[in-house]
Amino acid sequence: MRLRLTPRDTTFFDLLGALARRLVTGASLLAELLGADREAREELAGRLREEEHLADELAHEIMRRLNQTFVTPFDRDDIYALTSALDDCMDSMEEAADLIVLYKVDELPRRVSDQVQVLQRCAELTADAMPRLRTMGKLADYWVEVNRLENEADKLHRKLIALLFDDVTDPILLIKLKEIVDVLEDAADHFEKVANLVETIALKES
Repeated sequence: MRLRLTPRDTTFFDLLGALARRLVTGASLLAELLGADREAREELAGRLREEEHLADELAHEIMRRLNQTFVTPFDRDDIYALTSALDDCMDSMEEAADLIVLYKVDELPRRVSDQVQVLQRCAELTADAMPRLRTMGKLADYWVEVNRLENEADKLHRKLIALLFDDVTDPILLIKLKEIVDVLEDAADHFEKVANLVETIALKES
C-alpha cells in the first residue's frame, strides 16, 4: 500500500456504502414486484422510484464533494466512474419495474425471477464490498463472484430470449417482454462494471 502523507476525506467511503445499500433495497423491491398483482406493482414501482431518487441524491453529493475536496481517498476519476456505475445499476432496476407497470404485463416468464435473483445477489455483494474500499482488503472474492454471476445472467438472458421467441405469439407482447428482459440484463452488466472498477482501483492502490 502506498504511504500517504496528506489527509483524506473518508466521507466518500460512507457515501459509496450508503449508495450501494440502496441497491439492495431496490433489488428487493423489484423481486417483490414480480410476484405482486397489478395494483401492488404500481405501489412497489413507486417505492423503487423513491429509492432511485435517494440514490441520485447520494450520487450528486459524491460529485459535489469531488469538486470541493483537494485530496481524495483514491483517484477522483475512479470515484466518479464508480459512483456513476452504482447509479446506473439502480437506474436499470427502476426502469425494469417501470416498464412492467407501464406495459401492464400480467404474467412474466418464470426465468425473469432468476434474473432478478442474480441482481439481488450482486447488490448484496456490492454493498458488502464498498466498506472494504477503506483498506482495499479482501476484495478479490467480490469481483470474481460478481463476474461469475454476470456470466450466469448472460446465459439466463439468452435462454429467456429464445423462450420468448418460441412461446410468445403476440408480437406486441413479445416486444414488451423482450425490452424488460434486456433492461434486466443491462442491470447485471452495470453490476459487473462496478466490480471491474473496484478491481482496477484495488490494483492501483496496492
